[in-house]
Amino acid sequence: MVAGASGSLAPRRWLQVEFAALYVGAPLAIALFLPPDQLFTALAVFSLAGMALLWITGGFRWRVLVRGWRRMPWQELAGIALATLAAGWLILAWMRPEALFSIPRNRPEFLLVIWTFYPILSALPQELIFRPLFFHRYGAILPQGRAAIALNAAIFSFAHLMYWSWIVAIMTFVGGWFFARAYLRHGFPAAWALHAVAGNVLFAIGMGVYFYTGNVVRPF
Repeated sequence: MVAGASGSLAPRRWLQVEFAALYVGAPLAIALFLPPDQLFTALAVFSLAGMALLWITGGFRWRVLVRGWRRMPWQELAGIALATLAAGWLILAWMRPEALFSIPRNRPEFLLVIWTFYPILSALPQELIFRPLFFHRYGAILPQGRAAIALNAAIFSFAHLMYWSWIVAIMTFVGGWFFARAYLRHGFPAAWALHAVAGNVLFAIGMGVYFYTGNVVRPF
């Protein structure tokens, strides 16, 4: 909750407007109007804005982001890796068989680059915006329990509208559900680790054809 928001109608309304602008308006504008070659830059700006909001949010302590390593859900990590591998395999075998393991087969050295930088440059800022910022700054206007997790997953999926892919929408909704649940149950490190593992597996198997901005084709 933002400091001073409790019991005040105006701050609550402002939070609602801010929430809608950040999690609905910004992704929609990016998906509709930005050229595909500028999507990554827009995401970087979006991430910086989100982290700035987290910085000014009352009551938030950055040290909580490094707490929870001892509660790492290793079984969930293994499960999401296997589930992502199986789902990616089935999707590509059905729709894009030529893309199966394309990076390991053709550019194995590039896969190592992805595995090194994806967790830091992509998964980390996304998790900061869609987990701590979402649940801490906007907690006062969120539903409770599973409804909050479902909303978080839907917002996370909507943020990937720029790819214009129903496959991406479904996979990010499911992933967002597990990342949000892990964050609430085990802490930020668990959510980040799950996101990083899922993303690295996706790129290893060849699902980058759906998650690469250079392949974006708008349906209009």
